[in-house]
Amino acid sequence: MTLPPGGTAPGPVPTPGPGWYPDPAGSGRFQWWDGTAWTGQLSGPRPVGPLGPRPTISESTPVYNPFIWLIATLPIIPLILLVSWNPVIRMRTVRNRQTVDPSSIFTLPYILLVGAAFLIFGISALMAYLDWEKLRRDGVVRPFHWAWVFLSREAYVIGRSVIVRQAAPGRGLAPVWVTIGIIVAAIVIGGIKVSVLLASVAAQLPA
Repeated sequence: MTLPPGGTAPGPVPTPGPGWYPDPAGSGRFQWWDGTAWTGQLSGPRPVGPLGPRPTISESTPVYNPFIWLIATLPIIPLILLVSWNPVIRMRTVRNRQTVDPSSIFTLPYILLVGAAFLIFGISALMAYLDWEKLRRDGVVRPFHWAWVFLSREAYVIGRSVIVRQAAPGRGLAPVWVTIGIIVAAIVIGGIKVSVLLASVAAQLPA
């Protein structure tokens, strides 16, 4: 078995890890080594330096997986909770002044909405790590780092999609469109809820 440069003969000593190595057939291109054998998946010319051109992956290699779809679609849950949150704003008099009664805002749907947001944040971080690992195993060189999800879920989805599109031209942007659709829906629903709340407060203020 032909091993990548620096590899060792089969035996108790581990062989080189997965990565792009010069094609042992002498094509002048790179071939993906999955850690145990050559896959036959060839890239472009050898990159210049560690940040050279990103090799492309095979057209048969999937660019989507359950992890990225969970990251993209989980925000639908708080969106549904937002739709079901219909607080009736009540006013109360404190020292001869009208103020909003907090108990009219912090209803069960509101608490569930906040709790779901924190839970989804944690799940998204785990899914981003698993997605990042999956892309590396599938041959994507330098995939967008999963830790960007801590900045925002949208940042990871967009960055991940851009990198995948470089490695798989013409593919990889579907999660971005799903994310944009959810953001637009959240803006519309949020705007409606705010308008209803403001109208409720205005109706209770003395003329």
